[in-house]
Amino acid sequence: MTKPAFLAAATLAGAALICATAAENTPERPPIVGIAYIALETNDSAAARHFYGDELGFDDLRGGNGAACFKVNDHQYIEVSPGLKSETQDRFSRLAFETTDARRLRDYLAKRGVSVPETVPTDQDGNLTIALQDPDGHSVEFVQYAPGSVQSKSFGKLLSTRRVSQHMIHAGMTVQDRAKADSFYKDILGFQLMWYGGMKDTRTDWVDMRVPDGRDWLEYMLNVHNPSPRQLGVMNHLALGVRDIQVAYKEVLARGMQPPEPPKIGRDGKWQLNLYDPNYTRAELMEFKPVQTACCSPMLVSFK
Repeated sequence: MTKPAFLAAATLAGAALICATAAENTPERPPIVGIAYIALETNDSAAARHFYGDELGFDDLRGGNGAACFKVNDHQYIEVSPGLKSETQDRFSRLAFETTDARRLRDYLAKRGVSVPETVPTDQDGNLTIALQDPDGHSVEFVQYAPGSVQSKSFGKLLSTRRVSQHMIHAGMTVQDRAKADSFYKDILGFQLMWYGGMKDTRTDWVDMRVPDGRDWLEYMLNVHNPSPRQLGVMNHLALGVRDIQVAYKEVLARGMQPPEPPKIGRDGKWQLNLYDPNYTRAELMEFKPVQTACCSPMLVSFK
């Protein structure tokens, strides 16, 4: 082998070794299995408890002590805190996803250049939680339910038969730059594009990104500029899955609720019913499967 050829081969071998070493030192991303909870703020705790507890039928995990924590199922919650101080303040506080290994996820994110805490702390409920900000400045957390935590101790309990839904299927957040959001949620975290669409076929207003290891999804709410508090409540929202929207509609009417309009089929081909809590946050009831073809793009199956 000539000297130049030898040097080229050595350089390639060295580069391969560096890449292999880097790969060995980069931890694999642990599973992100679904939405853990959405946290909201209110200026009327009694009204919020009436809406989520009495009308939607969820039990409060904390029994009226401090921030309410309405239990959708053993792994999903709606937290409502009395922290809303002004009419213009965003009602949305933070969104959390469940992971099976918070410490390994912290290390993975750190290796990918994401700003994360030096260690994974235990939160007030006793779970391992990573708190950070996404590219739009939203507070996002990743939670590992730990043995002995408030949530773990309630597994199998506080599952009211009056719950209008047993699964939070997605949550929506305003996104100003889709490419930046994708760089975080898709490229780093592994979320998958499930569907995109808009009010018109020629414009994309919503992008559904499914968690990498589960069925739930995050909905980018695009083209939102200088929203009013009511408009922001429509955009930063939660969606509760139901098997039959007409049955759910009759049930909420029987409980004294007055939805602004009856159920309708959305642009994604699914039946939905929009409800609003006392501070304008939209709690959308949505059937799990489309009943007609969605507009704008094919849909990756989420719920079978």
